[in-house]
Amino acid sequence: MEIKLVRGPQERWRLLLGKYAERQFGDCLSKADGRRDAALDYLYTREYKKRGIKVEKVGGRRGSLDPTQLRALDWLAEVRALFPNNVFEALQSEAVERYQLADLLKDPQVWEDIEPDTSLLRTLLTYQDRADPAMQAELRRIAKNIIDDILDRLRTRVVRAMSGRRNRHQRSSMKASANFDARATVRANLNTWDNEKTRLIADQLVFMSRQKRHLDWTIVLCVDQSGSMTESLIFSALMAAILTGLPGIKVKMVLFDTSVIDVTDQLDDPLALLLSVQLGGGTNIGKALSYCETLIEQPSRTILALVSDFYEGAGPRPLFASVARLFEARVKMLGIAALDHSGQADFDRNIAEQLAGLGMNVAAMSPESFADWLAEVMK
Repeated sequence: MEIKLVRGPQERWRLLLGKYAERQFGDCLSKADGRRDAALDYLYTREYKKRGIKVEKVGGRRGSLDPTQLRALDWLAEVRALFPNNVFEALQSEAVERYQLADLLKDPQVWEDIEPDTSLLRTLLTYQDRADPAMQAELRRIAKNIIDDILDRLRTRVVRAMSGRRNRHQRSSMKASANFDARATVRANLNTWDNEKTRLIADQLVFMSRQKRHLDWTIVLCVDQSGSMTESLIFSALMAAILTGLPGIKVKMVLFDTSVIDVTDQLDDPLALLLSVQLGGGTNIGKALSYCETLIEQPSRTILALVSDFYEGAGPRPLFASVARLFEARVKMLGIAALDHSGQADFDRNIAEQLAGLGMNVAAMSPESFADWLAEVMK
């Protein structure tokens, strides 16, 4: 595929304005940019149709991606090949959520080809209530497959973080690469040195055991269910499901907007939990934390993780008072402004700074980093 790294102003404006600027700018696009232009046109021509504007064909087009000829599956493969992954995910979400591409939803080959990720899952959860009854079961099936895939990948990292530090002084029969002790293996095989081949022949491999940590902790996840926190909510539900399966850890989960809902009894089924969420609404963090206080039985063995952008809709005094009480009771507190792969967030920095001053550690992080932090606290 032709890749043109440097574009002049004329080419950039042509791509920005779309096919209707071709008369003014002429045939200035490279072959690869022509394909990108045609792929974007396939999706965004729908904006004209939504507004009742008649779409006319423009002569002299180089590509053959006319919407009447291209299937959704072909378009999906095309944008995946032409654009970086983050752009592809955005276009995929726009196609389903904004333009409701029926072909994209109804073609089973599309779902076999789509990469499972939280961006797509977020789109499916958003679209679920608007899909016709025949599609709802299919959307649930796809969402479950995505959840299972993410859980499988995330569980390995979480379990490893929680399983304890490696112990070099105790040997193990568990031959896992993460436990391989290279130095001890060399020492154990010094008598097998091959002078002719100048190499060590390792007949005996040595592996370290892992110290088992006694995990008698309660983790309270208090999660904002406003629309801007959707991806963090997804990862919170998945983390809760994984942590619930670990020995010695009790997990409680609370969702909130201006109301507070205890979903602790749903943690074994993340899909059902996420489908029950009503995204949006206001935010009353103080009310949610006040409820979480009633769930704490052993403060010094409790971790409270507040997942929120800290945009408090109510007055902040109840929130600050609750955090001060929790700190005085020696509850470990973490304020998570974002729980996603980006580790970046838009949040109320003023509120966050005041919460940090009251004893809450505040950060935006990935789920893997969150697992490492929990393991560090539980030492």
